[in-house]
Amino acid sequence: MRNLPILLCLALALGIHAPPAQSQATGAQTVQEDAGPWRLACVVDRMTDAAACVLRHRDPVEDAGAGGVLALEIMDRGGMLVPAVTARNLSLDSAMRGLLAVAGVAQIRFDSHRMMEMPCGLEGRNLVCTPLRAEAEQAARQLMESRRVLVRMSGITGGAAGVEPTELALSDTARAGALLRRHQPEGSAPQGGGLDLQGMLNRLQGWFQ
Repeated sequence: MRNLPILLCLALALGIHAPPAQSQATGAQTVQEDAGPWRLACVVDRMTDAAACVLRHRDPVEDAGAGGVLALEIMDRGGMLVPAVTARNLSLDSAMRGLLAVAGVAQIRFDSHRMMEMPCGLEGRNLVCTPLRAEAEQAARQLMESRRVLVRMSGITGGAAGVEPTELALSDTARAGALLRRHQPEGSAPQGGGLDLQGMLNRLQGWFQ
């Protein structure tokens, strides 16, 4: 773990700070709906009428205590609804979660299909792990058709071999996806801009120039 201080600096340089103060604005329109184990929560921007939605499984992938929760979500990527493992609103207390973005992957397996590895990246103050572009269509199809999913994280502490994965039951996934599409139509979701390691190093270098 000799590189831990460097990795921590990378995580902090990418915008992992204390959570912002609660907004003083009132009257924001919110949407909350359930479909099986899926929970949809949206906040509508009153200036643009655009909805920012999160569709996640009610059971966590991993409870990180004060550091937050790793969750299974359904996200729009390139017009497809794909599985994602996320840790949102990272703070200094959970900066170690951000280090997964440097060398971390989420391992995911639907029913008896082959396991996929989803690389992790930082999007703002959120850790987001999504399928590789070449596997996105397959992952989207398996997500909608499957009855269960196994999820396991592999990060800076080494391989995940021998660590028991988290099993989540799936149902009403297509209906949940339809709810998300209704409130956040295809093409209206902000697309991820997670950085790879070279991008992280370039941004960190810029801080010292």
